[in-house]
Amino acid sequence: MVDVGTSRASAAPGPAGRAVDLVALTRLSTGPGAVGAILDWLATRTGGTAALVDVDGKTLAAPSKHSAPAPTVLAAAATEVARLHRRGTSSAVLDGEPDTIDVVRAGDAAARVPYLVVANRPERRPGVVLADAARILGLCWRVAEAERTSDRVASAMSQSREAVLHLLMIGSLAAAQRIAATLGPRLPGVARVFVVECPAGRRHQIGDQIERFARGRAWIVPCPVRPHHLIALVPPEREHRLDLLIAEGVPEARVGASQEVPLRETALGYEQAFHALAVARGVPGRYARFDRHTDLTPFLGGRGPAWAAGFLRPCLTYVPARRADPGAEELLATLNSWLTFDGGAGRHLKIHRNTLAARLRLLGDLLGLDLTRLADQSAAWLALRLHAGASPDSPAGPLDSLLATPAAVVWARSRLLPLDAGPPAGVETLRVWLRADARLPATAAALGISAPATRKRLARIERALGRSLLHAPSAKHELWLALRALGSL
Repeated sequence: MVDVGTSRASAAPGPAGRAVDLVALTRLSTGPGAVGAILDWLATRTGGTAALVDVDGKTLAAPSKHSAPAPTVLAAAATEVARLHRRGTSSAVLDGEPDTIDVVRAGDAAARVPYLVVANRPERRPGVVLADAARILGLCWRVAEAERTSDRVASAMSQSREAVLHLLMIGSLAAAQRIAATLGPRLPGVARVFVVECPAGRRHQIGDQIERFARGRAWIVPCPVRPHHLIALVPPEREHRLDLLIAEGVPEARVGASQEVPLRETALGYEQAFHALAVARGVPGRYARFDRHTDLTPFLGGRGPAWAAGFLRPCLTYVPARRADPGAEELLATLNSWLTFDGGAGRHLKIHRNTLAARLRLLGDLLGLDLTRLADQSAAWLALRLHAGASPDSPAGPLDSLLATPAAVVWARSRLLPLDAGPPAGVETLRVWLRADARLPATAAALGISAPATRKRLARIERALGRSLLHAPSAKHELWLALRALGSL
C-alpha cells in the first residue's frame, strides 16, 4: 500500500486529453443522476470498476451500466477508507491481484465525505482523471444529499400538515391548533375551504400560487385521499376571487369553494367545497362556490340530538376488550370517514383496508346496522351530525318519526325544488338510484337504460342540485333523508 496525494498520477494524459475529460465530467455533473452517470463514465473511461464508499465502509453508489467492484475489492477499500479518514489522508493505492485499487477522497478534508474507489489492472491505472473525477463527484454527491434532505423535510412538513387537516376533519380543534402554531402559519378562526382538481403534477405549482396570493396566510394540503386534489383553507380577507385566479392561471384545473366556515366546521367546509367542485366540472368558468341551503339539523329541534345519542348509544358506551383496540371515539371517527370518503376512508385514516373492514363490521354489530345499505348509512350519517352533548341514555326512537315533522317536510321539499325545473325524469332517476343503494348497474337495469346514460342523468342532477352524487363526499345520504321525509322511499 502506498499513500499518494490527489495531485499525483501514474499515467497523466496530455493537456488536450485532460481537457476533453473535464468537459465530459462537467456535462455529466449538470444532468440527472449525475453521481451514477459519472461512475458509469469513469468505469468506461478506465476499463475498470468504480464505486463511492462512505467512511463507515458502506457502498453509497455504483455504476448502473457496469458491475460494481468485487466484494473482496470493496472490503479492502472499506478498511482503507476508514484508515484514511482517521488519519485525514486524501488518497491511497492498494496493490493487489489482479487489480490495483485507487482510493481518493471526494471532497474537503474537513467534511465527512465519501471516497471514490476504482479497481483496475496495474497497466491501465486511471491517472489524473481520477483526481478530477473525485472532485466533481464530491460536489455532485453533496448536491444530491442536499436534495434528499430537502425532500425529507418537505415530506415531513407535508405529513404534519396532513395530520393537522385530519385533526380538523374529526373535530380535534385544540390539537390541530397546537401543531399548526409550531409549523406555521396559524390556523384562521374563520376560513373558506377550496378544493382544486388538477393533474397530480401541478398540485405543487397551484399550492405555490395560492401561497403567494394569500401572502403566507393559507393552510394548503395535498388531499391524502385523491391524488388529483389540493385542499386549501384561506382566511376571508385573503380569498377574494382566488377560485377565478386559479381557474384562469391553470386551464386544466377546476375549483370548488365553500362558504365561510368556523375552523371547528372544517369538515363541513370541505364537503361544501367538494359539492361546489361537482358544479365546477360542468360550467364554462371551471369554478363554483357552494350555494348555501338550510341544513336539516335545525329543523329537527331538540329531538334531533336526543335521537342521535340514543342511536349511537351502543357505540358511545362501548369499552374495548383490549387496550390496543379502537374505542368509541375512534370508531365514530372511522364511521364518519367511511360515510364521507367511501373506499377512500382507509387512505384518509392511514389504516389497512382489512382494519377498516373489521372496524365497520364491529360498528355494524354494535349499532345493529347493515352499513352496505344506503338506508342504514343515511341514518348513521344523520346521527353523526346531530350528536352533540345529549345523554347517551336518551331513547333512539324510529327515524321516520323524526323525519315526519312538518318542519322536516318543508326542508325536504326545498332540497328537491331545483329538480322541478331541472332535467327530465330527475326526481324519478334520483329515487331509483337511491333505492338501488346508489349502485349504478342496478339503477340502469331498473330504469331500462344503459349505465353511461344513467351516469349522464345523474351528472345533470348534480348540476341542478349543486351537489356531488357520483363521487364521495356524496349528497346521497342527505337526499335519501329528503325523499324519506316526503314518503317517496
